[in-house]
Amino acid sequence: MGDDQGQAVQNRAATSGGGLRVSSQKVEEAFQKKMGQVKMKEKETETMRFAAQIGYPHIDLEKFPISQQALRQMGKEEAQTLGAICFFATQDEVRVGALDPRREDVQELLFQLQERNHASGALYVISRKSLDRALKLYDMLPVIKAVTKDVAIHEDDLEKVQADVADFRSLQTLLEKKTTTDIVTFLLGAGLKLNASDMHVEAEEKRIVVRLRLDGILHDVATLPVEAFKKLVSRIKLIASLKINITTTPQDGRFTIKLSKGDVDVRVSTIPTVFGESIVMRFLHQTGEGISLDGIGVRGDAFEKLKQEIERPNGMIITTGPTGSGKTTTMYSILKILNEPGVKIITLEDPVEYRMEGINQSQIDRSRDYTFAKGLRSMLRQDPDIAMVGEIRDLETADIAIQAALTGHLILSTIHTNSASGAIPRFLSMGVKPFLLAPALNCVIGQRLVRRVCEACKKEVVLSKDVMEKVQKSIADMPERYRKDVEKRTLIFYTGGGCDTCHGIGYKGRVGIYEIFTMSPTIEQLILSGQVSEYEIEKIAVRDGMITMVQDGLLKAFDGLTSVDEVFRVVE
Repeated sequence: MGDDQGQAVQNRAATSGGGLRVSSQKVEEAFQKKMGQVKMKEKETETMRFAAQIGYPHIDLEKFPISQQALRQMGKEEAQTLGAICFFATQDEVRVGALDPRREDVQELLFQLQERNHASGALYVISRKSLDRALKLYDMLPVIKAVTKDVAIHEDDLEKVQADVADFRSLQTLLEKKTTTDIVTFLLGAGLKLNASDMHVEAEEKRIVVRLRLDGILHDVATLPVEAFKKLVSRIKLIASLKINITTTPQDGRFTIKLSKGDVDVRVSTIPTVFGESIVMRFLHQTGEGISLDGIGVRGDAFEKLKQEIERPNGMIITTGPTGSGKTTTMYSILKILNEPGVKIITLEDPVEYRMEGINQSQIDRSRDYTFAKGLRSMLRQDPDIAMVGEIRDLETADIAIQAALTGHLILSTIHTNSASGAIPRFLSMGVKPFLLAPALNCVIGQRLVRRVCEACKKEVVLSKDVMEKVQKSIADMPERYRKDVEKRTLIFYTGGGCDTCHGIGYKGRVGIYEIFTMSPTIEQLILSGQVSEYEIEKIAVRDGMITMVQDGLLKAFDGLTSVDEVFRVVE
């Protein structure tokens, strides 16, 4: 080969080298793509083996046409959480694919979709690749309809239920032919119709008991078969966004029922028991219409004292009493008076129980470390004139509240004690400094709720000798003005006979009974001395003219609002 020919060969080799490199790169890419497809097929094969092992059919959704109707059966977030997707939905059938269809929450999902669509259903095993592909389809839809947990609870459904409910004694018969979804809607509708504050669903060995708290008293209203309990609990948990497969630890959740006359928040609590989980649902009516101090039972000297204190620009007004004694309602009655255009009001609650225009309402969230103490600090940076703190239960919150009261803010809050006079010892036991508490505190309200005698079946009653002696002693201990007024009257006492209006109970509605004392120089000196006792504070407050809760209750019984037995049941 000549020199010219050799050079030509070298040039051709050099020229073709780039082509060889390009060709090699494409081969490598094709090889990697092929290997990826092989691996995906292997994973799909593994999924098929898993499906055969657990006894469920398998489906590959890679090329399966999933409709918008199917996607809208559940939200994307719920699909991600459950590792499941509804891939087929018609009027007659729904099909769900899941990474593990044996999961209880996945099976409950299928059950809910079947009941919602009145259709048959089936579960399939899908691979992670299929699930990821289906999840991407949510982003391709122009509009995704919001899927809410309470989708099956509509106002129309509740109204149909309420039309059938005459009283709580009729619930058992009405419940017997209901599906699980219908039972939950039915129970909620009945609870709202009967104006219950709480609903209890409790598991026993051989039955499930449903109880309603009406005017503070629990009533057994229905029983359900044990086999219905699991689905019932799952349904309630789904609505309240609780974990269905967690049954050994307590959980808390909530949902909202949208009504034209005002939303109702339902707070749900579960705890494990011997025979299954116990569920309590508390109804919180968001509307604050009709709330007033006079309407809840604050009147007379107590009303005048409280009115004077809430007109002060700073200080603390504390409400005391056990859970369910109406403390929040009392505070909102005060806020309603104070809620004027030139006043900045902020509340910090757990949860927000009433919605009121003109007030900035904030709800604590312990899961995000938004506590009463941290929330109160943030509130004070908002320059409020008045701040309401749902509860003071620790030194940090108490100190911040007291400092705010001493620096130009009016603070409303609650504390758990048995009486108004117990509030000061409770503050001191937290570690509050006496020389700060004494000037900060304006007044303390102690309260309970007693049932009103039903006006439709009210009748006179004769008290026993022992009860009458207790009444006479309470009258003798009243401040002189009240005692003289009572002694002039012919005392007639009432009770309820039971009728359709009150569902045979004899009582309908509740009214507050109160004791209110304001700070005096004597009480301030007692606090500063450090020798504070509940007994001494009550003694001074009574000497200064305070009506005790028992006495206020008896005055209301004399007026026919409640019964003497009800007063002594609640207070003593």
